[in-house]
Amino acid sequence: MELNVADIAAMIGRYLLSIQFAGYLDIAVMVYVFYRVLLLVRTTRAVSLLKGLLVFLGVLLVSIVFQLHGINYILSRLVDWGVLSLIILFQPEIRRILEQMGSRKFMAILTPAVSVGLMEQVISQTVIACAEMSQSRTGALIVFEREIKLDEFVRNGTALDASVSGELLKNIFFVKAPLHDGAVIVRNGRILGAGCVLPLSKNANLSRDLGTRHRAGIGMSENSDAVVVIVSEETGAISVANGGMLKRHLKAETLENLLRNELLTPEEAEPRKRRFPPFQLLKRKGGETDE
Repeated sequence: MELNVADIAAMIGRYLLSIQFAGYLDIAVMVYVFYRVLLLVRTTRAVSLLKGLLVFLGVLLVSIVFQLHGINYILSRLVDWGVLSLIILFQPEIRRILEQMGSRKFMAILTPAVSVGLMEQVISQTVIACAEMSQSRTGALIVFEREIKLDEFVRNGTALDASVSGELLKNIFFVKAPLHDGAVIVRNGRILGAGCVLPLSKNANLSRDLGTRHRAGIGMSENSDAVVVIVSEETGAISVANGGMLKRHLKAETLENLLRNELLTPEEAEPRKRRFPPFQLLKRKGGETDE
């Protein structure tokens, strides 16, 4: 008996109508888990591990089809430890997902809102400071905390409670200042800590010309939802790390627009007339070595 398109559609419709609420909930949970797994394997290391896992399952299937009992026995024993091994291998990624799940925006009602005017001033002062440090080739690392709290990184630095100003940022990152080698962490529009040590990225495919400062910025963005601004001491280039991705060689106006888009709501981030003179950043062609 051949089924036409109408019959197939009718069968699918009857099946969907027969599903109970718990069934829809079950499907929604599975889709969400699958989506989170896809987000997890976006990183290069996770993709490589996933490919290795697929090869392992392929060899296991071959051993079953061709009755290779010795290989099948060994691989079957390895499967028993597979789940535990994956949890260990993906521990940083799983931790990041759980932290993000526990830091959703509906939790924001428990914390006081930061005024738009204050955040605009913070962004403006940061852009001014970064543009000037770019011209003087002063290295800088500025972390803007969002939903995931960074208290553990503040504790390994020097605790502060100060307004964000261009002069203060330049003083902190002045080459002879005691805190210039670490990162500044900004929470709710105020500098929370300075001289903070950040985790380095474990991405083996990063460009070799990226030094410790850039790898720390990328690592921080991989382990949290923070936005990290980096100024290279070697070239003066301005970069921003977000979600494990690095945008390099940004102009002052591009940096401002990026920070507004990431730190303000879409309505608040509408372009406004610049309140500071434009800065011409240094431009270099090829062969750059960023610290």
